[in-house]
Amino acid sequence: MKTYLLAAAAMFVAATPALAQDGADSDPSVTTGFSGIYVGASGGYDVQPNDGGSTILFDRNLDGRFGDTVLTGTGANAFAPGFCGGGARAATGPQNNGPGCGNDKDGWSYNARVGFDHQSGPIVYGVVGEFGKTHINDRVTGFSSTPANYVMTREIGWEAAVRARAGFTPNDSTLFYGTFGPSLAKIDRDFSSSQSTNTFSQSGKRNQFGFQGGGGIEQRFGDHFSIGMEYVYHQYQDNDFRVRAAGPAGTPFTNATNGGTVSGTDFRRSDDKFNWHSLRATAAFRF
Repeated sequence: MKTYLLAAAAMFVAATPALAQDGADSDPSVTTGFSGIYVGASGGYDVQPNDGGSTILFDRNLDGRFGDTVLTGTGANAFAPGFCGGGARAATGPQNNGPGCGNDKDGWSYNARVGFDHQSGPIVYGVVGEFGKTHINDRVTGFSSTPANYVMTREIGWEAAVRARAGFTPNDSTLFYGTFGPSLAKIDRDFSSSQSTNTFSQSGKRNQFGFQGGGGIEQRFGDHFSIGMEYVYHQYQDNDFRVRAAGPAGTPFTNATNGGTVSGTDFRRSDDKFNWHSLRATAAFRF
């Protein structure tokens, strides 16, 4: 899928000059320039970077410092089977020759957008606002020697951004540009486990600020319409989600005799940034 999208982008870039020339030859009354207000949409495919080294970190005595080792009653590492940067397929982990993990989910995205550009000679600058949704999720799994799995998941409920945009047009019809600005996303988190001895409670704010940056190419057709291809990188700080394992005293999470506390153990992800890449098509109507 990613190969097809990159190939489509390359074909679009190669064909743009010819399309622009054809449009100018066929309709000499067409005006030029990118100045003005526009509304439109974008849609494409979102891809996450490899996070195979992600783990779950533990705070056994609830002092706010993570990095503790969860111990069994005999003093062994309860999570000796290991971790993986994906979703569990079974209770047994990768180091126990178990089925291991499924990959994180990449997926399609779509956005509505409104913007304003001003052209001064060959230079174009402006601002664009977007609101939309991406269908990706990012998971990390820990495996205990019980055996059991513990899966932390995050995905995007919605995303909004306001980005500056600046670029260069060699012919008043084709625009090459870069874009950057702040963004806000609702990050939906969840937790699941294959064991039911302990109870698990979740906490943490969902709305997180971040940023977007990238670039693209846009081609005008006539006075009012344009299409394009765009790459955008998204990044959010996501470090406040916590899961507390509580329940019967004496379990690895509530054992007060070997460094823990009867109140439970807190979990958090080791990777505190949620980031991904978008390659998408754009379309706009210019007033």
